[in-house]
Amino acid sequence: MRIWRGPDALRVGGPQERAMLCVLLLQESRVVSAAELIDALWGETPPDRALATVRTYASRLRRTVGSDVLVSEAGGYLLRVAPGELDLTVCERYQAQAQQARAEGDLSAAREALDKAVVLWEGEPLAGVAGPYAHAQRERLAQFKLGLLELRSEISLEAGLHNDVISDLTALAAQYPLRERLRALLMLALYRSGRQAEAFDVYADIRRLLADELGVDPGPELAELHQRILQADPTLTAPARPVTVPGRAAVPVPRQLPAPPAIFTGRSRELARLDDALGRDGDHGATLVISAIGGTGGIGKTWLALHWAHQRVKDFPDGQLYVNLRGFDPAQSPMPPGAALHTFLEALGASPRSIPADLDAQAALYRSLVAERRMLIVLDNARNSEQVIPLLPGGTSCTVLVTSRQQLPSLITAHCARPITVDTLDDAEGYRLLADHLSPARVATEPEAVADLLERCGGLPLALGVVAARAALRPDFPLAHLAAELRADPNRLDAFDTGEITASVRAVFSWSYHALTPPAARLFRRLGHYPGPDISTTAMAALAGTTTEQLRPPLAELARAHLIDEYSPGRYTLHDLLRAYAAELAEAIDTKDERHDAVRRILDHYLHSAANAQAYVTRSPHSIALPPHAPGVAPVKPADQGAAIVWLSSELPVLDAAMELATDTDFVTHAWQLAGILTTFLDMQGHWHSAVATHERVLHAAQRAGDTAGQAWMHAGLAWALGRLGRHGNARHHLDRALALFTELGDRTGQARMHQHAAWLLGFQQGCSESLTHSRQAHALYEADGNLSGMAHALNSISVDLCLLDRCQEAVAPCEQALHMFEQLGSPHGQAATWDSLGYIHHHLKEHDRALACYSNALELHQHLGDRYRQGEILTRSGETHLAAGDPEAARTAWQRALEIFLELDHPDAEAVQARLRDVRTDGYGAPL
Repeated sequence: MRIWRGPDALRVGGPQERAMLCVLLLQESRVVSAAELIDALWGETPPDRALATVRTYASRLRRTVGSDVLVSEAGGYLLRVAPGELDLTVCERYQAQAQQARAEGDLSAAREALDKAVVLWEGEPLAGVAGPYAHAQRERLAQFKLGLLELRSEISLEAGLHNDVISDLTALAAQYPLRERLRALLMLALYRSGRQAEAFDVYADIRRLLADELGVDPGPELAELHQRILQADPTLTAPARPVTVPGRAAVPVPRQLPAPPAIFTGRSRELARLDDALGRDGDHGATLVISAIGGTGGIGKTWLALHWAHQRVKDFPDGQLYVNLRGFDPAQSPMPPGAALHTFLEALGASPRSIPADLDAQAALYRSLVAERRMLIVLDNARNSEQVIPLLPGGTSCTVLVTSRQQLPSLITAHCARPITVDTLDDAEGYRLLADHLSPARVATEPEAVADLLERCGGLPLALGVVAARAALRPDFPLAHLAAELRADPNRLDAFDTGEITASVRAVFSWSYHALTPPAARLFRRLGHYPGPDISTTAMAALAGTTTEQLRPPLAELARAHLIDEYSPGRYTLHDLLRAYAAELAEAIDTKDERHDAVRRILDHYLHSAANAQAYVTRSPHSIALPPHAPGVAPVKPADQGAAIVWLSSELPVLDAAMELATDTDFVTHAWQLAGILTTFLDMQGHWHSAVATHERVLHAAQRAGDTAGQAWMHAGLAWALGRLGRHGNARHHLDRALALFTELGDRTGQARMHQHAAWLLGFQQGCSESLTHSRQAHALYEADGNLSGMAHALNSISVDLCLLDRCQEAVAPCEQALHMFEQLGSPHGQAATWDSLGYIHHHLKEHDRALACYSNALELHQHLGDRYRQGEILTRSGETHLAAGDPEAARTAWQRALEIFLELDHPDAEAVQARLRDVRTDGYGAPL
């Protein structure tokens, strides 16, 4: 870490002063409180006179850098760093330039920008700087630099410079031997350079290292790449390039196909029919339906679809979309078409906030985005035609591949889909499948036993796979012994209500189950209760009522027996037939209390984990008071706000399934508490239509259970989400119901929140005196309850209402009082909102300089919080103030920044900002609002 004033290098004092300078520099012109500095310098063991010491360091640093650079402000210190003065900021700017150039297809410019970024790094980041903060930042910056190097290698590979990056990647892989992304890039570079054997050596080396040091296998990216190199996948020689969607920024080509099956045998007739259907259409798309005769589950429909899709991936240069529609999932409801559309739209570049709530509007946007693009769309495990039809593109450039246990006759008749039926494997194909799993020699030595196994498995690929896995784990056992064990078990897995499970599957599954140790068998039964498409290790530990350390041996045993699959590090799933079998065993073996406790623990895990993450996101605990979680539950505790957002985003499908499980198993309180806790996060992410669907489902459950508190919270959540979607009439209905229920419960805080919601809804009618009445009622209720945070929010609402009623001078005092309260409470969200309101008030008082200063404070806080949308809102209002102050150039600058944000989010507010920019450009000044 070095610092200059002009051409002169400055000398900074001892290690602690350098550590303090490090903190102030990396905060980039933000006020750092004395308490933050003490924590950064000494952690949990500060000296007795830590505050005085910090002041001494500040005085010395001020003499070094100048009193105009380091200033005391608001109980802390601020180091003024102008744009371009911090090399880290310059590096981040180069990184952004590279990403933009890459998105626009200018790979040369992207690589040039990254070269400029990398050259700024010299040695270890923050070398010689002491303290816990510097240590954490050193790790962060090292990872940032490594990410830059990986990005440069990726872009070089996209540009065809595979020979040029091999030496750099080899050195980096040696420096970071367990970094799987580096190994994947090196393997690809070697393969494209004609050095296939060396690429395999790289994979073998990291596979050995991971097994020896961590006891794990390579992750899905490496494993898939290894498989594709083995298969000489032609797409490896044609790297994906960004696609530009008309009217929006370039987005990466979606490549959503899961990995193809590692072992695939037979199906030559079906593959030929798929090729023929695609070939006959030439450049036109086709809707291809794979349906199993008799609706047999585990027949290999998905394997066939994925195998063919990966073979023909070069025919779809604009990308591949994939979704599991969960049509016959025993633990979850089929995926609604709207949820699938939401996933596809995000993959195609649409931001969550811009996706319409109406299903028809979603489908129209989806059809527009895929129009004239050559894409493959795989709709896996469809329940019926009604689930599929909204997901069909409108044009003829895309190919749609649908798998289902039903024949989907209306899709065939109304949409010209071509049915391709999949039956069980014949004996020759089943034989080859076993031989591929076990080795031709072993199968050839016991033809009678193999024939017996084939007969018992009935040609079902899933059953054959489980048998082969079991036999592979016992290479010393003759196959005749395994066939005899299977023959001796007369039980059969009962059919689901669709009648789609073959007679032999239970025998195969039970054979694997009975070979488990008691802990592994108990864990397998518990997995019959887990919600969602997958489950994490920590959630599985809660389900089992054990620690993650105690979970490892039985979990590893299940993985070895192929009864569970770790499809990504730390996340597991199992086939729906296996899950149904696990649930059946739990019903037969475990007591009612054991099953009840398992469901309680998994719901407690998700509820308390979501509450912990939400508290980080909003910087305050939720108003819903949760009871203690059950013993044996260790909720997730994210390390920081970023980790909390990542956890909530990745777990949303599971949390939604957890709420469905709660409503189905009479844990209604868990359902509404979880829905209520997620409301703020769903709002911040713009998932308002998802919030409506979730709250409606849980509301009905709370009504059936007579749970008044649950009904009140769900009506409140619906009022907020519907208001965000502009459905103000429906929102007001739910708001009135929530207010009545909170009043019935005697919950003053709940009543206050509803009055605030009412004020917000009425605020859309500018100058509405009823809004002010509601804000004042909210303040009175918060005050009676002693809720300081609520009082501050209500004061902020009062000030805005007064301004909307043209009583702006009167609005200043309550707004400043709210700001003071939020500062005392340490609420950055509250401070940001109140600075924004003050800016609005001073703008209308024509005090433009004060308004701009307030907006600047609000903008800085929202930047720190990572709230991009509200940054755009504030920049929009700042532009209006600049324009009113007679500075159209500053207005254009603010609006241009706001426009960039709204375009990045793909938010409809971009249109209004573009209109303001056009107005200013037309007359050079523009008319202020």
